[in-house]
Order: sequence, then structure tokens, then C-alpha cells
Amino acid sequence: MAKPQEILAEAGALIEKAQGEQELEALRIRYLGKKGELTAILRSMGQLSPEERKTLGQEANAVRAQIEQLLEERKGSAQAAARAQQFEKERIDVTEPGREIKAGVTHPITQTFDEICRIFMSMGYSITEGPEVETVFNNFDALNAAPTHPSRDLTDTFYITEDTLLRTQTSPVQVRTLQASKPPIKVISPGRVFRPDTPDATHSPVFHQVEGLLVDEGVTMADLKGTLETWAKLMFGSQTQTNFRPHFFPFTEPSAEMDVSCFLCGGTDPGCRVCRGGGWIEILGCGMVHPNVLKVGGLDTERYTGFAFGLGVERIAMLKHGIDDIRLFYENDMRFIRQFA
Repeated sequence: MAKPQEILAEAGALIEKAQGEQELEALRIRYLGKKGELTAILRSMGQLSPEERKTLGQEANAVRAQIEQLLEERKGSAQAAARAQQFEKERIDVTEPGREIKAGVTHPITQTFDEICRIFMSMGYSITEGPEVETVFNNFDALNAAPTHPSRDLTDTFYITEDTLLRTQTSPVQVRTLQASKPPIKVISPGRVFRPDTPDATHSPVFHQVEGLLVDEGVTMADLKGTLETWAKLMFGSQTQTNFRPHFFPFTEPSAEMDVSCFLCGGTDPGCRVCRGGGWIEILGCGMVHPNVLKVGGLDTERYTGFAFGLGVERIAMLKHGIDDIRLFYENDMRFIRQFA
């Protein structure tokens, strides 16, 4: 059986040559483990005299401590070498040019949304929203739409069940607001709406609207016209003029379509891509809130009146930016979107 000093010399040489933690662990087990060479010496001391056991025990324990120290030192240097190797492998050359970080671009629909909302908020309106999955009552009945109204047909509405649907307009937010609030009410409701239209240059099954509602005592058509004229001038330019044409909506009475003067040519160019030479652009629908709608909110129609309006966000964005196909908004083509940076 080898003597402790011989084991120390052998272990020291092997530990110095070890290349990694795995080799060092194998050496620890070989010399210091339960079946290791130094452990075997300690187990054989029962055959020796007391004096010999004392001497050999002291020598073996000293060798154990030295081997443990050698292993720990070598383990530290091996770890340092491994880290240095990893650092060298992962080293970054800071002298090389970095990758260009391209700034994102707000989508033109979002830009138009923000501009519309910012103008109305500056006029004292607050923003309120409603669910995109609506009840038939809120989407039609409460808005005074007769059971025979064409918009209630299966070809014009995405029905989920007989009583629920994907909202066809943001007008149901009017109903929810009237039921949850008391006058004075002054809100706009931006959001997404759905109709089963075949996609083409001017139609999409998903599009966006901004609805406006104001209810208080003494509200008249003059307040509606003044509000929308102010918005039009801030949206399209101070020279913008407005024109109101009689129309029909079941939830307003009287109702009107509002046109704005062509902000591109002012009506002077017969070949204008925006107004086609007519000088006017149809921009939104509006009117005084029908008494039947006010009654849904439990309001006294002899005391309160109000007006409402609704405008298509895509239409305004297309007119302002000269976009001739609504499908461009939804194709996620960054070449198109970056034009609006």
C-alpha cells in the first residue's frame, strides 16, 4: 500500500495537469472518496500499534488537507480559465458599427383617430367606449330602428345569436351612456365596427368610426352645426366651409349629411382626385337625438334635447392622404405605413 506522502506526490502531479472540474472531481473521488487510496490507508490502521496509528493518522490527515487545498486551488484556476475562454468567445467588437434601430410609425388610422379625438377633447368632450359584441336591443331597438329596417338583415349584420351581434356602428355606446349617465352628457366614442361587406377599394367588413353625443337642456340644431363646423376647420383647415343636407337616420330627427368644401382644390379643379370637381365632400352623418332614444335613457324629452354625429375614420384618412383603396390600411405593408412617419 502506498504511503501518504507518495499519494500526495502522485495526486499533486495529476491535479496540476487536470483541465476541468470534471477531471478534478474524478481525482477527489480517487484519493479522498469512500473507496479512495487515502481512505484505504486510514481503514487499515487497525492492524498497527497505537503509536504507529497516531503517527500514520496525523500524516494521512495532513495529506488529506493538502490534497483538498490543491483541488480547491486548481478548481479556482480552472473556473477562471473557463470564464476567460467564454469571454473571449463571446467578445463583442465595439469598433464595429451597430445595427440600425428603426423607429416605428404610427398607423394612419391611429393618427386620424388621435387627431379627431384631440379636437373634440379640446372642445370639452370625454371619451367613452363600449363592447364590440352587442345586443340587438342596443344596436337596433334602442336606436329606434324598426324591425323591418334593412340594416337588420342577415346580409347586413354579423349575428352571433338571435340576440347578440357584432356591432354595426358605434351608436350603441349612445344607449349605454344614456342609461348610465345623467345630463349634461358630452362624449365621443371611437371604436371598431363590423358589417358583412365584400372587400373592395371602398368597403371593408371591419372599419372604424367615431360617434359623438351631447345631451343637455336647450340643445338645438345650431349647437350641432357650430360644433361640427369648428371641428371641420380644425381638421381640414381654417378655410373649410360646411354644407348640411337633409337625410334620414332612425335615431335622429331631424337628420342631415354634412359636406365639407374640398380642402385640396376648393372646387376649382374639374379633375380633382378628392371632390371630382364638385367642390364638396360628404364627410359624416348627424342630427338631433330622436326622443325615442332619449326615453331609453329615462330622460324627460320635454326638458332635454341633444345631438349626435358619426364619422368614418378610414374615409377621412383616405381623403386627407389621397389613398384610393381602403384595403391598403390592413395589408401590413411597411412601405405604405412608413409614408406617414
